[in-house]
Amino acid sequence: MALVKKIPVTVLTGYLGAGKTTLLNRILTEEHGRRIAVIVNEFGEVGIDHQLVIDADEEIFEMNNGCICCTVRGDLIRIVGDLIARGDGFDHLVIETTGLADPAPVIQSFFMDEVMARQTTLDAVVTVVDAKYIGHHWESDEAQEQIAFADVVLLNKTDLVTSDELVALEQKVRGMNAIATIHSTQNCELALDQLLGVQAFDLKNALSIDPEFLEDIAHEHDDSVYSVAITETGTVDSDRLNRWLYQLIQAKGADIFRMKGIVDVDNASRRFVFQGVHMTLDGRPGKPWRPEESRRSELVFIGRNLDESELLAGFRDCLVKAYATV
Repeated sequence: MALVKKIPVTVLTGYLGAGKTTLLNRILTEEHGRRIAVIVNEFGEVGIDHQLVIDADEEIFEMNNGCICCTVRGDLIRIVGDLIARGDGFDHLVIETTGLADPAPVIQSFFMDEVMARQTTLDAVVTVVDAKYIGHHWESDEAQEQIAFADVVLLNKTDLVTSDELVALEQKVRGMNAIATIHSTQNCELALDQLLGVQAFDLKNALSIDPEFLEDIAHEHDDSVYSVAITETGTVDSDRLNRWLYQLIQAKGADIFRMKGIVDVDNASRRFVFQGVHMTLDGRPGKPWRPEESRRSELVFIGRNLDESELLAGFRDCLVKAYATV
């Protein structure tokens, strides 16, 4: 009987806004000779991460409205099973989890499900850490577990901190995870052979962190962290949008862990994409709008003390029709 060639899997995790999508884009576009399938899991009802991931030949599957380690873990197992059954010949699978995911139950799936255990092998858990803002979230269970279970840690955005701050952060991460390989990066720039095919995951290490690791016990989320999703049609005025976003981060930046959006701005031929973490905001042109598609703006805010009606009203004030004269 022929041996089944197991498909290596990389679990990509990291707290909100650390740079996971940037790293995923790098994996998808660099010349690495691998055919990669990608599963993206988002937190909230509106999924836009697949629009932030730039065009590539690889398969991208999206799972919305639930943490990959809770309500949609069954979907994860089903999608992986379907991918394998299709026999399309992909040779690596990347699973990008929501920034609020505890990675442990995701890892469990590869050992507790018979098909996953037989046909896949967990290559590594890669955790991206926001060097500038991780201090705001250090006490959260999810951030600590993401670091603790990592095989490879990217201390990202190192250009935003001093060398002393970076050394202190590395020591803190090392104190939590003595076995992970740690890399310091800007924009997640790292040779992919240090991320894919590294064969770094070791179940014994996971069990040493949590002796009950393979027991199917539900974890709890920080209920004070939640998302607000906005979906609107109509053209947005770029000046008003920029003013609103900058005023928003000045007033609420401490409570906004992550914000991201795909916006129809000034009837432009391309989407406008923005992403933000606390007081940091970045925007640039995205993919072109297709002639046949219906344009709409989609925004997601994740954090604490978010006022949905206030956010919706603020964005609607940026719409051209909101202030156009008759």
